[in-house]
Amino acid sequence: MGLLSKEQLRAFIKENGLVTAQDAQNALKDLFAETLQEMLEAEMDTHLGYGKHDVQNKQTSNSRNGKSKKTITSEYGEQEISVPRDRQGEFEPLVVRKHQSNVTGIEDQIIALYAKGVSTREIHDHLHQLYGIDVSPTMISNVTNKIVPLIKEW
Repeated sequence: MGLLSKEQLRAFIKENGLVTAQDAQNALKDLFAETLQEMLEAEMDTHLGYGKHDVQNKQTSNSRNGKSKKTITSEYGEQEISVPRDRQGEFEPLVVRKHQSNVTGIEDQIIALYAKGVSTREIHDHLHQLYGIDVSPTMISNVTNKIVPLIKEW
């Protein structure tokens, strides 16, 4: 069984008016961009130690400082994302690194890891092996918590 049941897929197709393979490709492109965006936001939450608008849990002098537009290339074509910034300039995104514009292949990794129910330790090892990314279990949990609703909605 896949991520979605046949009924869920049919509902998604109907809701989005998907008729052609290109329509499906465009829907996947949008979903991927939204997923990457949420992963970047989760990375920023982890970096700062608190969620957006959660000033009660803020225990740092650093804070969010807008976003920078970035065009990336993936298996779905070119997409624009907004990379969050912090006031102290310390935020180094791992999902889409600074100066990285090609993310081909990451899509498959995100979907595969989620679909397999991989543990945070295994996700850490997987990302480290493939991309040289060292992420904490907290960050992996934050990313998972951000993208699971998107995947379920899809």
